[in-house]
Amino acid sequence: MASVPFTATTRDATGKGVARKLRAAGQVPAIIYGHNREPQTLALEAHPLQLLLEKHPYQSTVIALSVGGKSVNTLIREIQRHPYKKQILHVDFQELVAGEKVTVPVPLQFVGTPEGVRHGGGILDQVLHELEVSCDPANIPHHLVVDVTALTIGHSIHAGEIPMPAGVTLESDADATVCVCAAPKVEVEAAPAAEAAPAEPELIRKAKADEAAEK
Repeated sequence: MASVPFTATTRDATGKGVARKLRAAGQVPAIIYGHNREPQTLALEAHPLQLLLEKHPYQSTVIALSVGGKSVNTLIREIQRHPYKKQILHVDFQELVAGEKVTVPVPLQFVGTPEGVRHGGGILDQVLHELEVSCDPANIPHHLVVDVTALTIGHSIHAGEIPMPAGVTLESDADATVCVCAAPKVEVEAAPAAEAAPAEPELIRKAKADEAAEK
């Protein structure tokens, strides 16, 4: 899998005050850690970072992080975001080591139209949208293909049935339901309301005084 280049700068100062100043200047505080290396604090340009995250599924994208003229392959392991603003507060990078497997979530790509949808009016319910796999960083797939063409009504596809590329091992529960072809929803017509019985004519009795006057 090709890596995505990105540039970071080192920083020595740490703390909440420093982080606030970085964000005010259009930067994002970050850290890189990994096997046999001391954690190193970094600063990232916020706008290019936002564009990268919008374009790539960051959890399964290898990022060639350039720090001080040296490039290392990394994965973004955690992103802290503001609770209600569209702002990234902090990013954690993990340096990757060749030959050392990593566990990452990989998006699912559904292809085909289920038989139960084509001929039975069924509905495809996509329960999961990604699966966790382990592999060498160089073999992280862009996505996993789920072929739903033969799926009939009432049947489902489980994680263990999805073919894995060479060198990739499924880490998610093999029995987890990925998708199911559900029966079409039948709208039950409301029973017509019972017709109201015709009202009997009201008998208005005259007062006794009126009756006496008529005699």
